[in-house]
Amino acid sequence: MKKVPKKAGRPVMISGKRIHLIKAKLTDAELELLIQLQQQSGLTRTELIRKRVLAGKVLSLNTSQIISVFDPIGTELGRAGNNINQLARHANMLNKQQKLEATIVATFNALLAEYIQIQGELEKALRQLLRKIKDI
Repeated sequence: MKKVPKKAGRPVMISGKRIHLIKAKLTDAELELLIQLQQQSGLTRTELIRKRVLAGKVLSLNTSQIISVFDPIGTELGRAGNNINQLARHANMLNKQQKLEATIVATFNALLAEYIQIQGELEKALRQLLRKIKDI
């Protein structure tokens, strides 16, 4: 029996497919305003029009601007990670020399656990924010 190969690519959409085209004429000023709104929102022209017409609102959020605001946070997290690695390396060196006190280890472990918890909360908040922005 001959096996029929699967068709490559995205599966055919059965429902929800956008097949209707709507045209609108704009003045030069209206087109300029549309272009400004598009640039401010970071959406494609089609997405912008669809959201404005169907949802009645679009926040002028540019995702690239939002990401650039959060870049310094990522940089600081990287620096904190580097500092933690340096402290761990120094602690290992002191441990080999038998100069590491148990209280220092306990304090370091407590601070590291707190840092990991705060970092997890930050990541969770950022994911929630990005989901909300995506839904706008």
